[in-house]
Amino acid sequence: MTLAHPRGVMTLALALFVALTLFVAISRTVPGDIAIREAVLHVSSPPLVVVMRVVNMAGDWRLLFPGTLLMLLVFDRARRRWWLWAGLIIVAAGLPDVVKAIVGRPRPEATSWGFPSGHSTAAAAFFGAIVYLAGAFRPVASRLVRAAALFAIVLVGLARVILRAHWPSDVVGGIALGLTLAAAAAVIDGIVSERG
Repeated sequence: MTLAHPRGVMTLALALFVALTLFVAISRTVPGDIAIREAVLHVSSPPLVVVMRVVNMAGDWRLLFPGTLLMLLVFDRARRRWWLWAGLIIVAAGLPDVVKAIVGRPRPEATSWGFPSGHSTAAAAFFGAIVYLAGAFRPVASRLVRAAALFAIVLVGLARVILRAHWPSDVVGGIALGLTLAAAAAVIDGIVSERG
């Protein structure tokens, strides 16, 4: 299932986000978080950390702002409803901070709040939108762009763990929130298109 089926993605991603948020808010720890984090950190090397610092920028507003402008230039559908796709990125950039303040779960190596990962949320929202909008391309190009976008989401999440900024569950929560937002934007886009 991809964002070509936004209602299903929205339902599944939202259910995962809500369940994980409640679990983290109540228990503070998620089974497997420590083991997964240690395994990821064990296999990371100094050159990989350097690469992940670059990958990490794909979840940062300094790359996502121009990326959103490029998305509006490339995709006619996005350009027609620029307010929707720009709004998606703005909400995806700000909402994680609100949730972090409510949940209040610290990062693994800092006292600041970590759940959900803001970089993962923003990357999942932006690249999730690309997955949806890539349906305008020919089938082979669409599959390639969608695969690259999904891979980018995973890489940003992995970077957040390798850079010691988040627990794995922070990343999963961020990805679920970002995909929920992207799918919601896609649903709205579909409704507006039908009413045309």
